[in-house]
Amino acid sequence: MNSRICSRIIAVVVTGLVFLGPLSANAETEIKAVSFLPKDHKQCAMIPVWIDRVNTALKGSVKITWVGGPEVMAPFNQPEAVRKGLFQLGFMPAAYYGSLLPEADAMSLSKLDFKQERAKGGLFDYMVERHKKINMMFLGTWLHDPFYLYVSKPVSKLEDLKGRRMRTAAKYDKMMKTLGIVPVTMEFGETYTGLQRGVVEGFGWPTIGPRDNGWLDSVKYVIDIPFYARQNTFVLMNLDAWNKLPKDAQDKIMEVTVKFEQDMKAYFDKALEAEKKEMEKVGVKRIKLSPVETKKYLEAADNSAWEDLEKKVPDQVKTLQKLTGHRP
Repeated sequence: MNSRICSRIIAVVVTGLVFLGPLSANAETEIKAVSFLPKDHKQCAMIPVWIDRVNTALKGSVKITWVGGPEVMAPFNQPEAVRKGLFQLGFMPAAYYGSLLPEADAMSLSKLDFKQERAKGGLFDYMVERHKKINMMFLGTWLHDPFYLYVSKPVSKLEDLKGRRMRTAAKYDKMMKTLGIVPVTMEFGETYTGLQRGVVEGFGWPTIGPRDNGWLDSVKYVIDIPFYARQNTFVLMNLDAWNKLPKDAQDKIMEVTVKFEQDMKAYFDKALEAEKKEMEKVGVKRIKLSPVETKKYLEAADNSAWEDLEKKVPDQVKTLQKLTGHRP
């Protein structure tokens, strides 16, 4: 090949690279997401809505791809994977990364609505700044479904709960211990077998899920006192990936999420009522306790959480109590 032909080839290649430069810079950024629950779980029903809205708003610049749930990676490993950028986005509960950021779980103690939490200088802004310390960007909430305790044998007073072994996944440990329950840490996928074999006699969980998971085959009673009504399941993004997005893309994601949270809650309010009726059809009994016992029950939930935070982040507790509406 003579030098003239070589020169022409080099010129074509260089021209091509120059031409491709701007296209590469404007190429769509793919963000891979993972969830601690399976994609087909009913609690995940609104995740595709959020993803679709973000993808529509940022079409051509950003595309979120939800790659899967526990089958892709064990739930307890997901927070670290998002923090390190193995996945750029995660749909997960704060309890699963409590060792990294204990104060994040205080969100479930909030007495405020989404709009109040997002007031300037409020709880949302606080959570954004705290999550940055573990290389995560806090975007919002994707689930509304208060927690309950489900038991295999009826109870008439809190004393009846003492000594019972119940499934937990970090969220209910402190409350269970306060009530004298023996918490048994168990991943989502292991719970059915644990109940069938009598390893545990009950579990903590919201309304949606236990019936479809088959957990109600073994457990037919639920203490009808919702606690931690403000869910702790967040949309979290790897901070490095977030910082690489243009400012207008970041603003659109936040704009979409603010509107989404309101629609998400409205969806789940209806879904929860429908699910309670289905639970009744399979024989689930809802247990009411006396006003005095109910007060003790709710205090066990809140006080145990605050006491734990006092041990882990004592310098943050007063701020958190103010931001969550527990003190003026």
